[in-house]
Amino acid sequence: MDITVNEDMNPDIRHVIYRKCTPAWEMPEHKLGACNLTYPIQGEARYTINNQTIDLEPGSLLMLPRGCTRRGITFPDRLMHCFSVEFYLRNSENQEFPPPFPLLSQPGRREDIIHLFYELSLSWLDKQPGYMIKCKGLFLQILHCFLELIIYKSDTFTGDFRITKVIRYMAMHYSEHISVKMMAEMAGLNPTYFGALFRQTMGMSFNRFLLQTRVKNAENMLVTGEYKVSDVADICGFTDVSHFYRQFKSIKGYQPSHCLPKKF
Repeated sequence: MDITVNEDMNPDIRHVIYRKCTPAWEMPEHKLGACNLTYPIQGEARYTINNQTIDLEPGSLLMLPRGCTRRGITFPDRLMHCFSVEFYLRNSENQEFPPPFPLLSQPGRREDIIHLFYELSLSWLDKQPGYMIKCKGLFLQILHCFLELIIYKSDTFTGDFRITKVIRYMAMHYSEHISVKMMAEMAGLNPTYFGALFRQTMGMSFNRFLLQTRVKNAENMLVTGEYKVSDVADICGFTDVSHFYRQFKSIKGYQPSHCLPKKF
């Protein structure tokens, strides 16, 4: 799929709804004044978009550009529940652009994404002070999840909440002593099962993932030019500098000194 993703993405949300269709529900034909994202999580529906029939089911993603015509029906024995967001996408220069998604895709029914949608819907309804900033942040997270699944063909969100909990802990405590046994206890699993589940979910062993996390943080610190290599090694949890050099090169393919800013 040859789609260019604009990284300068600023969503202007116009409306958020968690739509629970009734047996009599019907969406009359109308022209969209903004882009629309529809993500069904239960039941089915049939939409007609610019005279094209599209069937929606749980885990489908319908992404409509502004200006198209839409109408829809559901089915009495499988009533659709879905999240729907109307929005514009603009860049920092206030130029509008369409969503970087196909009209219909199948990212799947994801509990992590559904949780974000629930948060977005509740924040939109509550309208507490600062709610629009929170809603934009949540919606950007949702868009990023779909970008990873649909465009980039990757998936950094895990399907298991126990592994997600561990990864979030590691992101904050990667410099500390962390073991499979410790993280297994946090996840409420025995170490053997935890290790297998982690590998299945993340595509690599726990120790490999921890090493990559430490190296990525080390590189991020080195490029600032604010730290010595020895200090970075210590801060990121490596036992000594020579061990840091070996592990860094094994992951990145070059030495840590390669990351230091050049002096003029």
